[in-house]
Amino acid sequence: MVKVEPPACANYIAGPIIRVLTQSNYQAARKYWKVLTGRLAKEGSQLVTNCHQLKMPAADGKNYLTDVATAETLLRLVQSVPCPKAEPIKLWLAKVGYERMQELADPARSLARARETWQQQGRSAQWIEQRMTGQETRNKLTDY
Repeated sequence: MVKVEPPACANYIAGPIIRVLTQSNYQAARKYWKVLTGRLAKEGSQLVTNCHQLKMPAADGKNYLTDVATAETLLRLVQSVPCPKAEPIKLWLAKVGYERMQELADPARSLARARETWQQQGRSAQWIEQRMTGQETRNKLTDY
């Protein structure tokens, strides 16, 4: 089974994510979101600036302005939420960040990670080898 990643420009609704993290009802989550955005704005955080409002359909059929953000912005917001549900995500972010720092020090690690990811996606050894060779050839031709 091949996982497809969402496009980089995808927007996600912030409210339900805050609701799950804080384990609260709709009204409490809305209030928490309002307080959080106010606090982050006071701190001068760009996170609030990176959240936009789009008209989204509601249960009543009407369109309402809804706070949305990119995946990157939401992951940064999760780091601002002090709650037990956010902790596993924070730990994962720290782990991934550390792994990327190791890859910067030793680029062979990133190649090994790419190979491992493709294997997990069910790609054949031949496909992986062709992909790696194709990228290497492309890099040589473009003076990468």
